[in-house]
Amino acid sequence: MQPVIFHVDMDAFYAAIEVLDHPEYKGKCLIIGGLSKRSVVSTASYEARTFGVHSAMPMTQALRLCPHALVVKPRMERYSQMSGKVMEILRQFSSDVMQISIDEAFLDMSGTNRLFGLPRQAGERLKAEVHAQTGLTISVGIGPSRFIAKMASDYDKPNGLCRVSPGKEQAFIDAVGLKKLWGVGKVTQTMLAKHHITTTEELRSYSETTLENLFGRSMGHFLYLAGRGIDPGIFKEESKSHSISTETTFIEDVTTKDVLEQTLLAMSHEIMFRALEEKQMGRTIALKLRFPDFTTTSIQITPQSNLYSAEQIYHYALQMLQQKWQEGTPLRLIGLGLHQLYSGDRPLQEELFADPYEKKRKLEQVVLQLQKQGKSVCKATNLKSVEE
Repeated sequence: MQPVIFHVDMDAFYAAIEVLDHPEYKGKCLIIGGLSKRSVVSTASYEARTFGVHSAMPMTQALRLCPHALVVKPRMERYSQMSGKVMEILRQFSSDVMQISIDEAFLDMSGTNRLFGLPRQAGERLKAEVHAQTGLTISVGIGPSRFIAKMASDYDKPNGLCRVSPGKEQAFIDAVGLKKLWGVGKVTQTMLAKHHITTTEELRSYSETTLENLFGRSMGHFLYLAGRGIDPGIFKEESKSHSISTETTFIEDVTTKDVLEQTLLAMSHEIMFRALEEKQMGRTIALKLRFPDFTTTSIQITPQSNLYSAEQIYHYALQMLQQKWQEGTPLRLIGLGLHQLYSGDRPLQEELFADPYEKKRKLEQVVLQLQKQGKSVCKATNLKSVEE
C-alpha cells in the first residue's frame, strides 16, 4: 500500500481568525503583533504579504514596508481554541494526526479510499468540511512523504490543493525550484551559488560525499536527499500521548534575542492552551534549535514544581535558550514542547503550599472557556516581552 500523507496548513491563520471575528478587517493589510520597538510580526494577511511583510519580521520594518497596515494584538487563547476545532475535524478523517504547530498538521491518509475517495477527492472534502464548520480556509498538500506534502501545501496557497503522485517527486522538486525548496533559505542558496549550484538539477549532479565535503555532514546529507525529493526526516513522529510541541522555521535566519523571546512567548501560550484543551498536564519542557548548517541541538528541563501556566513554560524556555544559544548566532528553526504528559487538571504531586502559578492556570482556563463561548477576552500578563 502506497503511503498517502496530507499536510494541512491553515491560511494566514491568526489574521484569518481576526477577519472572521471582525468582518470590517476583510481586504485590509492586517498585521498581528505588538506596537513597541521590540515587537515582531506574528503573522500577516496576504494583502500585507504583497508588501514583503512576513512572520518574525521586526514590526518597525514591517510598518516601513506597509505603513498603512492595521496592527492587531495577538489573541493566543482564541487562536488555540480555533486550532482545536480544526484538529477535531482532521481527526474525523484520520486516526493518525500529527500536529506540528498551532496551524499545521500531517494526516496519514493511507488506505482511506473507501471512506473518503481518491486522495484529491478526500482533500476537497476535508477543505469543504473545515470551511463549513469554522469559516476558515486551509491549503492541503498531498504526497507520498511528509516532506513532499509539506511543500505541496505551499505550492498553491491560499485555499490550495496540490497532489504529488508517487514517482513524481523529482519532477515536483524541479517545478518548485531550488529557491523554494523547503529548508533551503537565503544563506544556503548563497553557499550553493558559490559552487555554481542554482537549480535542483545541478544539485542532483553532486554525490552525497561531495555535498558533505562542501557543506558539512548535516547540510550535505539534507541537500542530497531533498534535491531528489526524498524525505530527509525533518518531521519525525513523536508520541502523541506523551508530548505537545510546536516549531517555527524562520523565513530568514534569526540572530536577535528579541525575535526569539517573542517567538517563545507565543509558543508557550500555544502549547499551554493546547494542553488545557486536551486536559493534559506535563512534567518536562524541551527546547529545540536548528542552525543554518542543519545541525540540531536540544535541551530539556523537568522542574521540581508543577507546571501550571504558560508563563512558567516561557520562564524555563528562556533559561534553556540562554544555555544553548549565543546572541548573534543565526538560527533557522526553534521548537518548544511539553513532554511527559498525563491526563487531568490536577498535578500528580500536590504542593504543600499554594502555588501562585496555579491561579494563573485557572485564569487561562476561564479565558479559554470564554473564547469557546465566542466572547472576546485577552489574558493579561506581566511578562516584559509582551507589548502594552
